[in-house]
Amino acid sequence: MISQVLTIAGSDSGGGAGIQADIKAIQANGGFALSVITSVTAQNTLTVAAAHDLPLEIIASQFRTVFDDFDVAATKTGMLSSAEIVEQVVALLKERKVDKLVVDPVMISKSGFPLLREDAVATVRDLLLPLALLVTPNRHEARLLSGIEIRGEVDAREAGLRILETGCRAVLIKGGHFDSTMSTDYLVTAQGMRAYPGERIQTKNTHGTGCTYSAALATWIAHGLALEDAVTRAKAYVTEAIRHGLSIGHGQGPTDHFWFLREGEQAR
Repeated sequence: MISQVLTIAGSDSGGGAGIQADIKAIQANGGFALSVITSVTAQNTLTVAAAHDLPLEIIASQFRTVFDDFDVAATKTGMLSSAEIVEQVVALLKERKVDKLVVDPVMISKSGFPLLREDAVATVRDLLLPLALLVTPNRHEARLLSGIEIRGEVDAREAGLRILETGCRAVLIKGGHFDSTMSTDYLVTAQGMRAYPGERIQTKNTHGTGCTYSAALATWIAHGLALEDAVTRAKAYVTEAIRHGLSIGHGQGPTDHFWFLREGEQAR
């Protein structure tokens, strides 16, 4: 049976991030994408012009309707803009005893638009992270969640251990925002830390990379891969999606989720 993967996130009208990126990444990595939309944004490659949160009852209805019919193998969360939405999603995840949960703690867009209100950061840390199999912060998000300024591997280990104290089972600190020649990610668990070196591709077309990466991770976890192997597969996928990034729009273009269809290659 095809792995059914649920994304709970905001909509990006520009198609490069959010729910749209998640759906593309899930399908490209061999899953079937299900979605719960939490917010609608007016967004393109240049800016997030506006955002509107959906009513809590609509979010809950989407979630329950999906779980009433589909065999959800893994779930990921993205944009949960307010403490109230985080609390609602947490209650729903507990209600359905969701175990394979990837949390992408989306806080700010590449254009600088806040996607998580300041008063909701503590709610994410205290209520959502304890439910997660894996949390996938970038350097900025890891600093806000851990209180540690991250400059390299030693800091990444310390920040990861601090985030583990919330109750999540693993933390993947992404290296895309590090000042280094390589883009190295760090997977921190109770058993230790593993580095995943990667090529740093010189391109401006990186819109939606965090969404794409976390959605791919959730999909490989849904396929039954061990966490370490899921990171390997998802990182390889997102690296190629960045390499083939699309020069569309007038700002930071999106990654190409289906580059292999145009090049006669296979994602899996």
